[in-house]
Amino acid sequence: MQLYGDESRPPAALSLPSRIVVSVAAGAVTLAVAIHLAMMFLHVAPSNTLSKQHGEAINDYVFPEYEQNWKLFAPNPLQQNIAVQARAQLRTKDGERLTTGWTDLSALDGRALLHNPVPSHTQQNELRRAWEYYLNTHDAQDRSTGMRGELAEQYIRRIVMQRMSTRWTARGAVEQMQVRSRTTAVSPPPWSTEKISDKPRYRQVPWWQVTAADLPEGARIQ
Repeated sequence: MQLYGDESRPPAALSLPSRIVVSVAAGAVTLAVAIHLAMMFLHVAPSNTLSKQHGEAINDYVFPEYEQNWKLFAPNPLQQNIAVQARAQLRTKDGERLTTGWTDLSALDGRALLHNPVPSHTQQNELRRAWEYYLNTHDAQDRSTGMRGELAEQYIRRIVMQRMSTRWTARGAVEQMQVRSRTTAVSPPPWSTEKISDKPRYRQVPWWQVTAADLPEGARIQ
């Protein structure tokens, strides 16, 4: 015996008016979800023609209930390769002052990551974030713009000495170090007609005096 009001009945068993109501409700919900997702996508996506034309309507919909304070899409994807390099001034046992060549620390990191199936967060980001930290706390003349400028400098010195102290101290005592970045543009895809310069740009910081605080634990200046 079939009971009236049995909720297990398939939609096809509903009357025509009921099926119409269900279909209209489902369509309305689907449309509302699609509009909401489209509005949120246009709000967090990089500026484009559609968001510029309907910016006011998008903002009226999003604010204040759906305001986003995080970035789902990068507003300005990186179009440059930035390599951090370092060199040192050494004092040999004979008292001679020696300046080493530049060592590309970013390239060393890249080679280590290439053959590591599970690289650590430190391997991937330590050097890059340290350089970003320095740039954010110094102006174009390498003058500190805040209280954390000195900390940013020390952070880079310690990273460099942690990686290079063994190699450098084998040749002499480390007195000073210098760091620079080498920036090159990412080549456009083959189908693009964009013309870019392949000439590298350098940003070179002044020589920094190396102290015992900059050395890895257990190491010392000769």
